[in-house]
Amino acid sequence: MIPVKIFASIFFFALISFCGYAQECTLDIGGENTDMLKNVFQLSDGQIGQMEAWSAELKLETRAVEDSVQKLFAEHPQSSTEELAILADKYKVLQQQLVAASRTADKNLLSIFNDKQYERYLALCYDAIRKPIKVVSLPQNDSIADPE
Repeated sequence: MIPVKIFASIFFFALISFCGYAQECTLDIGGENTDMLKNVFQLSDGQIGQMEAWSAELKLETRAVEDSVQKLFAEHPQSSTEELAILADKYKVLQQQLVAASRTADKNLLSIFNDKQYERYLALCYDAIRKPIKVVSLPQNDSIADPE
């Protein structure tokens, strides 16, 4: 039998490791869940307009990066392991651009959340064991209803 102190220590370090590597809590602006975002966070008309504008920008940026990915796969030599390693490195850069663009769109929307909406976001992230995206400052409360 494992002594309680050893078990507790192992559990504690496992928990710290797990929390340290938790995935970021994304909103998926421009994805298939925009209606859910509107309802869950009770977005105002102004917030919906902003979200739709950022979604359109994200789609343009995503399309450009996806075109670059297609071009990379079509034109990059792939006959040796060295060429495949270079291809993989170039692909990772493009993949990171997609993630960064999506994160920027999410961060933009979070920046116009009121306090209650942001608290709701934090609660949902913690429930999903995800790391919330931090925003620099939040605007003052407006007339949006409590999302609870």
